[in-house]
Amino acid sequence: MKTAIITGVTGQDGSYLAELLLSKNYKVIGTKRRTSSINTSRIDNLFSHPNFKLEYYDLNDNGSIYRLIQQYQPDEIYNIAAQSHVKVSFELVEHSVDSVAMGPMRILEAIRNIKPDTKFYQASSSEMYGDAPTPQNGYIETSIMTPASPYACSKLFAHNLTRNYRYSYGIHASSGILFNHESPRRGETFVTRKITIAAAKIKLGLQGKVQLGNLDAKRDWGHAKDYVEAMWLMLQQEKADDYVIATGVSKSVRDFLELVFNSAGLDPYKYLEIDPRLFRPHEVPFLLGNAEKSKKILNWQPKTTLEQMAKEMYESDLEMIKRSLK
Repeated sequence: MKTAIITGVTGQDGSYLAELLLSKNYKVIGTKRRTSSINTSRIDNLFSHPNFKLEYYDLNDNGSIYRLIQQYQPDEIYNIAAQSHVKVSFELVEHSVDSVAMGPMRILEAIRNIKPDTKFYQASSSEMYGDAPTPQNGYIETSIMTPASPYACSKLFAHNLTRNYRYSYGIHASSGILFNHESPRRGETFVTRKITIAAAKIKLGLQGKVQLGNLDAKRDWGHAKDYVEAMWLMLQQEKADDYVIATGVSKSVRDFLELVFNSAGLDPYKYLEIDPRLFRPHEVPFLLGNAEKSKKILNWQPKTTLEQMAKEMYESDLEMIKRSLK
């Protein structure tokens, strides 16, 4: 039985990844930060599983990752924890940089010093490309990276550091350059969930408007459940490498808004308000990924269309809100 540590297991990606690994007979050690509120709803179904355990961990605490590696001697570590909201990174710059950039460094150092045969996955981001020409394909030689937020700058540091530890110390360290990926488990502050929750509340007569920022920003959107499978596949390869994970289709926020409201049988423009406060200081206008390398080497490809995902997210939020009213 393999043992895997998943940092950020209570988040969207971490919860789907934990379910995948448990289905493959892993022992899974999930980590979460100590907070005053309980935020384990995404993994509540896992607590009764005999191969799952939750541990406290902080990206800013060297001692905690050393302790976990010493105690569990993991075969694989998936680093998914971070302050992951792009707009928030402009407001909480130091916190974002420390968790997103320095957190992976602390894990890689612990692996190097304690158990160098541990395989490491780093969650890189399409935000690293910023304003680079599209489609972005993950090859440093052909895709320029011009990050446009503190979050993206930090992700690029961690991405390059992962490559450095791979080449300098022989660690099996891979990065997944994931383009936007959503699901019913996406955090409620992200634009996709903001739209699906608003549509559900408007449908039920609980809300009158949906306030959004830039509707013209275009993203390559996939389903998180599909993308965590790619994470696992990267660590099953003989050689570590970096891979773009994307659908190869770019749609705007406006497109997503229309898909969701169509699922609800509503005209989105009857309820839409544009709020200038929701625009980023430096917007990334267009992201489109090329995942041919992942399809060829990992034999991976996305299974869920944007239309299917938008409908799934809307229906999930509609049911969630209906339950809350009982």
